[in-house]
Amino acid sequence: MLIEKLKPIIARNEELARLLSQEDIINDVTTLTSLSKEKSEIDEITQKAKEYIKLLDDIANNKALLDDRELGELAKEELKGLESIQRELENTIKLLLIPKDPNDKRNIYLEIRAGTGGDEAGIFVGDLFSAYCRYADSKKWKVEIISSNENSVGGYKEVIALVKGDGVYSRLKYEGGTHRVQRVPKTESQGRIHTSAITVAIMPEVDSLEVTINPNDLKIDVFRSGGHGGQSVNTTDSAVRITHIPTGISVSMQDEKSQHKNKEKALKILQARLYEAELDAQNAQNRESRKNQVGSGDRSERIRTYNYPQNRISEHRINLTLYSLEEIMLNGDLDKIIEPLIAHAQSQALSKES
Repeated sequence: MLIEKLKPIIARNEELARLLSQEDIINDVTTLTSLSKEKSEIDEITQKAKEYIKLLDDIANNKALLDDRELGELAKEELKGLESIQRELENTIKLLLIPKDPNDKRNIYLEIRAGTGGDEAGIFVGDLFSAYCRYADSKKWKVEIISSNENSVGGYKEVIALVKGDGVYSRLKYEGGTHRVQRVPKTESQGRIHTSAITVAIMPEVDSLEVTINPNDLKIDVFRSGGHGGQSVNTTDSAVRITHIPTGISVSMQDEKSQHKNKEKALKILQARLYEAELDAQNAQNRESRKNQVGSGDRSERIRTYNYPQNRISEHRINLTLYSLEEIMLNGDLDKIIEPLIAHAQSQALSKES
């Protein structure tokens, strides 16, 4: 029964409140922080649990009055409203009981790369990145471009950005994969529709304590930054390429004029990629349990098609089609896609729990 799942949560919340008032814990910053975080994570469901217990008491009291000659009809009417509230509250509580993704509150590295389609793919990298920036702005998140490699027609071969804010990963974690675009490119003179593809990776930001890198596992190369056509941008060897030898994962950074700053940025992205690789490995081990979920974020998975001639955007994983592509891209109104993705993931998780 649901009530049996809620009682231990209420008890733990009360225990945490008691512990947090003790002087020895107040003076221990590490323990205080840990317990405060745990309590904040269960405060909402504790509140809903208490509401639910009171609601069940009210329902029981009204049922006891159903045979009362004077109060029976009033109790019957009130019971209808209470049972409706009960269904809504139970759904809310079930959602709150779904195990939280430990990465949901993290910032992310957003990496978008041009795939098939030449210059047009690069132009769409820029278009999608702009849409993400508008979406971030609507959420009051901050976007910092870490690295960019522009092409010759105003797009990007690759762009990497750090997106900071409340719950960034929880909102964008399903964006990873292959995004396909169908439209008449700006570079097309005969009006033919081309199909291009780009890849998006969503990597949680991690710190050095979470991903330990042995310096002996790194191969570091320095070279001169290059611009369009391969011309040298800087006259010194400030660009850096770091290769993690055990995995073969490589990161190049040349946006800063300082070799030290490029190395620092490259190491942070390398940490994120190694963390992402570890998540992928864990997901592979649990592939059967994940097969009904929205998606793993694998870059090889085609997740979405943007069809400009028909003003259509299709999210293939949940069979969602919207005919408001230009509005979504122009305004960064990605919640029209993200909200259904989250709802689908929650529905799958609920069916698994039940």
